[in-house]
Amino acid sequence: MPHAGPMDFQALILCGPGGSLNTFTSRPEEYPKCLIQVANRPMLFYAIDFCRRSGVTDITLITPPLSVPPLRAALDQNPYLTSFYSPSVSLIAPKDLEMTMGTAELLRLPEVQRCITTNFLLLPCDLICEIPGESILEAWISSPYALNDGSDSRGTQHASPPTNSYFDRQREARPGGLAVYYQTDHREESIQAEGTDFIAIAPLQQNEEPVVHGPDGPLIPRFSLSKLLMSMPMDTIKEKMKEDQGLLLRHSLVQNCPRIRILTTFRDAHVYVFPYWVKDLVHHQSKLKSVREDLVGAWAKSTWQKGLGAKLGLTKNFNEDTTFTQETEFTPESSYTGAFVDKVIDIKDMSTTRTRSSCELQPEQLHQSIELPQILAYVHRGSTPFIRRVDNIGVLLSTSLFLAKLPSIEEVGRKAASPLAHAHKVAYPEGVASPSNVTKKDCLLGENVIVASGAVIKESVIGANCQIASAARIIRCVLMEGVVVEARAQLTRCVIGRRAQIGRGSVLKGCEVQDANVIPEETNARDEKFMVSENLFV
Repeated sequence: MPHAGPMDFQALILCGPGGSLNTFTSRPEEYPKCLIQVANRPMLFYAIDFCRRSGVTDITLITPPLSVPPLRAALDQNPYLTSFYSPSVSLIAPKDLEMTMGTAELLRLPEVQRCITTNFLLLPCDLICEIPGESILEAWISSPYALNDGSDSRGTQHASPPTNSYFDRQREARPGGLAVYYQTDHREESIQAEGTDFIAIAPLQQNEEPVVHGPDGPLIPRFSLSKLLMSMPMDTIKEKMKEDQGLLLRHSLVQNCPRIRILTTFRDAHVYVFPYWVKDLVHHQSKLKSVREDLVGAWAKSTWQKGLGAKLGLTKNFNEDTTFTQETEFTPESSYTGAFVDKVIDIKDMSTTRTRSSCELQPEQLHQSIELPQILAYVHRGSTPFIRRVDNIGVLLSTSLFLAKLPSIEEVGRKAASPLAHAHKVAYPEGVASPSNVTKKDCLLGENVIVASGAVIKESVIGANCQIASAARIIRCVLMEGVVVEARAQLTRCVIGRRAQIGRGSVLKGCEVQDANVIPEETNARDEKFMVSENLFV
């Protein structure tokens, strides 16, 4: 195991196929999800930019082999992706990575295992986050649950000498993890029926809250961290409630954590801060399929559900060939049931500052005992700073329109502008003819966009090299690069793919148009998907 201090981080960005955006990702070998444009930038740009702003420069993209050629070409040619200073991002494409593979299975692949060399930040390619990433990392580092290798919460080494053996180091407190959640409700870019998660959290004790130390001593805790007790998709909860005819919770949850807060309008951002040892856990625990449900969800429950931590392997010494005599096979599905009542909890076994394994070990087994780590939740409330996952068309549209409203650097200056803002609202002013009605305060127009006189564009994002003919009306739409909108066409709440053509006099409302599709003249449609492969709408 390489020595890694608390400040050592690398980032793994998962660039999957994007099944929920299949209107534009039906051919991932030509156009993978991570290259779909959000507010005229590839969504991958935002994930890389977030890592860079977090101070993490060791960045690796993980993608299926068939998506390597277009992704590599974009990294070499796209002006947004080539704008980052060195070092450049790395790209790996594990040969056994399949389109439907779970995230935990992905981390178990040999190429990914070799890639992980220190603590790591795991995030999706569809993350758009205005939150300073260093705040999230510092929150984890400053937490007592990030202690490692004899360090205190600020990463300062203790005066005591380091342990000499791997076994002794493993007896020390194993560092915990951190998951990020954000509010989905009552926000400008919120959409109906957006997926959320069922989250149960508990406040940290006063001596557990992370404190930032300045030159004059400790400062007030500034991070909103909680203990994560439960985390699972709301769809899973609803299915269980239907099956059980109600919401069943274990007695041990209330007994161990009397101050519980349950959240149902928040969503897992799929941003995780993991210590290095999680790599070994995933490698040894072959039953793990998904990071979101099987790893994070079960890890959260293991801190109060007796015996689950041992089943998951959280208290296992990965350097030992033997396993716990009391350890049983971990089945992810079994960790979510609430069908039986736990045994009486021994309060003396609990700690106010650290969570320990509930398993009663015999003296001969004590050499294998490792402290049960805690996973924390960084729960972002409110709508600012902005954070969102763009993994369906509704969020793609609403997020793009939200970003179009951000004041540009040209308007307010670089210091006052959002890190997500563009340099200019209209990249090519010479292409906008007069008279035409383009509301610059809520629109983004890319390079070489041509707008004929008499056109109306409001609350929309127009990609590079688009052509808007006279008398066309575009309201609350996103047009990818190279789209042609002919005269008197009317588009409302539409997402139009690259190089598509909208016929003269067409009226589309709430429609999706696949790349390179040609919509015939005088087409009238509402809430339809126009797919090239079928040459029809569905």
